[in-house]
Amino acid sequence: MGKYSILLVLILFSFNSLTAQKGNNSVLKIKDIMQGDDFVGHLPSGAYWSSNSETLYFDWNPDGALSDSLYAYSAKDGNINKVGYLDANALPSSRLTYNKDKSKALYTKNGDVFLLDVASYAAKPIAKTTKWESNPHFTDNDKSIAFVQDGELFTWDIASGTLEQKTNFVKSKDSEPKRDSKDEWLYQDQLDIFEVLRERKEKKDAGDKINEQLKDLQPIELVTGSKRVTGLQIDPSGNFITYSLMDRPNTKGTIVPHFVTESGYTEDQNTRSKVGDEPTKYEMFVYDIKNRTSYPVVLDNLEGLDYVPEYTKDYPDKTYKNDDRIGTITGPTWSPDGTKAVLDIQANDYKDRWIVLLDPKTGKVEQLDRQHDEAWIAGPGIARWGGGSLGWMPDEKSIWFQSEKTGYSHLYTLNVSTKKTKALTSGEFEIYDPFISKDDNRWYFTSNKTHPGDRQFYTMPLKGGNWEQLTGMVGGNDVALSPDEKKMAILYSYSNQPTELYVQDNPVVAGKTTTAKKITDSYTDAFKNYSWKDPEIITFNAEDGAEVFARLYQPESNVKNKAAVIFVHGAGYLQNAHKWWSSYFREYMFHNLLVDNGYTVLDIDYRGSAGYGRDWRTGIYRYMGGKDLSDQVDGAKMLVEKYGIDTDKIGIYGGSYGGFITLMGMFNAPETFSAGGAIRSVGDWAAYNHGYTARILNTPATDSIAYKRSSPIYFADGLKGDLLILHGMVDDNVHFQDMVRLSQRLIELGKENWEMAVYPVERHGFVEPSSWTDEYTRIFYLFEKSLLNKK
Repeated sequence: MGKYSILLVLILFSFNSLTAQKGNNSVLKIKDIMQGDDFVGHLPSGAYWSSNSETLYFDWNPDGALSDSLYAYSAKDGNINKVGYLDANALPSSRLTYNKDKSKALYTKNGDVFLLDVASYAAKPIAKTTKWESNPHFTDNDKSIAFVQDGELFTWDIASGTLEQKTNFVKSKDSEPKRDSKDEWLYQDQLDIFEVLRERKEKKDAGDKINEQLKDLQPIELVTGSKRVTGLQIDPSGNFITYSLMDRPNTKGTIVPHFVTESGYTEDQNTRSKVGDEPTKYEMFVYDIKNRTSYPVVLDNLEGLDYVPEYTKDYPDKTYKNDDRIGTITGPTWSPDGTKAVLDIQANDYKDRWIVLLDPKTGKVEQLDRQHDEAWIAGPGIARWGGGSLGWMPDEKSIWFQSEKTGYSHLYTLNVSTKKTKALTSGEFEIYDPFISKDDNRWYFTSNKTHPGDRQFYTMPLKGGNWEQLTGMVGGNDVALSPDEKKMAILYSYSNQPTELYVQDNPVVAGKTTTAKKITDSYTDAFKNYSWKDPEIITFNAEDGAEVFARLYQPESNVKNKAAVIFVHGAGYLQNAHKWWSSYFREYMFHNLLVDNGYTVLDIDYRGSAGYGRDWRTGIYRYMGGKDLSDQVDGAKMLVEKYGIDTDKIGIYGGSYGGFITLMGMFNAPETFSAGGAIRSVGDWAAYNHGYTARILNTPATDSIAYKRSSPIYFADGLKGDLLILHGMVDDNVHFQDMVRLSQRLIELGKENWEMAVYPVERHGFVEPSSWTDEYTRIFYLFEKSLLNKK
């Protein structure tokens, strides 16, 4: 090709590129980066070891298949091979339940139960049926296997192969209706008159006596009524079965209509109810198999059952009523010898967690620990949707658990006899995913001890003491330790380096310092061809003096346009100002594009974010849009004062909780934010779900103040800047109805400086690249027009 032809091609290429970017001066294109994994690379995930420690399995898709595939890494020769679909389906699950000596394990796969020999990694089916089996566990001193099928508990004798049904749940016991006095007289009179009736009754009574004797060989009938059975299990000795009855009130759900359907008709989807449901009632029972009796677990001696929340003082004329505070009951967690059991109980108002010792012979409990929070109980390893992390110590005299007693989630032990508690860790950092080594001598866990945004893997003596850091790469280290504890599989990432899989010898076993070896190479050429920014982790002081962590992206001085965009991460309790690859990776790439165009970008771990302890987590209690919004405003002030940003050139955007904060910023801080992109936003917390919202704001009926000061719809009159609302029409998490209601409010207020983009086939988490592209193209144009006056 001649030089003039080459020049012509280059000119055409430049022209087409500029046309495609439409004002975007970055080499990155929104359409490209919104392809997600197809642009970045299909990254490894879900790493787990075979029980014999010979093979590391992980999900990966370097070939770009339609779905992720399973790959196997050999610890012996280091080779990696793709596992065929049928072979993958035949492999044991990664979630195993072990017997006491850990020689055998149980798991379920595709609704069937399997028994695994740990040493050989060979498995055989125990229950392989068209019915769904679940919750397999060992019982009868490891001689039998228990599992749940169709809501009933069965045991399978390992030696004989005998399958036995252990429970018989019924809605009600059948009984003949009781005769009134008139009918009883007629009944007896008939027997007195007719001999044939007397003889027939005698035969029937004799048969009934025989049937009663046969019934003694069957499980007793356990009456449930209209309640649902949950948590069904048998103890290690095989003597006691525990179960809970859940009574969930009927609630009115919300309909989400689907307009773009294969049928061509509008199809309705029934989804969740709104916050404020009557609490679900939970009762636990013990079924004594030998004595053939069932009795309730008595929880009336728990401390604080009559607790009245502090917020009710704001409503002196309103009577507060919560007669039964018992919420979810998790467990029992039995000691390995099967003699002791503990329950993990959460209050239905989320403000208490009780750990209790259960006496299965009586159903009585003894309180071991109460964790109370005026706001709500949560934090790493602590109750959120159910029970928290908890287990027995090797001496079987103590349990371990996590608590925010000091303001950060730490590891504790508690002697169940003396009730003496000991803190094994302490400090202004958090503990994640602790477990005990196979020799019962040490702990393994992850912590952000070095920095809130850096997670490393550690070991520590069983009774506490000095830590040894086992990983060394700064960022996120998600470790899967091999069962023999000789090797660590590490899903590692850094701020500008997506996740890759590494393998490292465990320094504890090796007796020396070891180095991690990368075994995957997942990035696409397109991703590698760009020099991705390493955002600086900074801190600034909030108006109340709190230290706020944030990611800062700065442009080169020659392109800096003195405009800034503040990104607000979603989920509320989530962390994004960290040193590992973000789950918001599309947004991260979009921020690189914005920086190339001269914008400064700030990404704040505002109040309510994870990783900073209890006070930070609960900083939004009863007031979402309070400190979590003022943290954004203070961040904007810092950008003006320290980084030369113009006060009238600051935009804000985010999705879900980030969309909510964007709305609150546009309505309540219009002097700070000139433009906002609100994605899948909550406009009224009274329209969101119960499990999330009631923890933070209580309920609309009991704490209306919290809802009215936290919901954007009440502040829409404050809108001054340019607002872009973007929402999926089939969002079954934050319903599209929420934004329809907000749009009506804006219409009634006569607001003209807003618009809405809707996505007919998208739920809360967008799937289609075309939707992502449209969404972020509109957001880019919003900032270009509103902050830089570009058309």
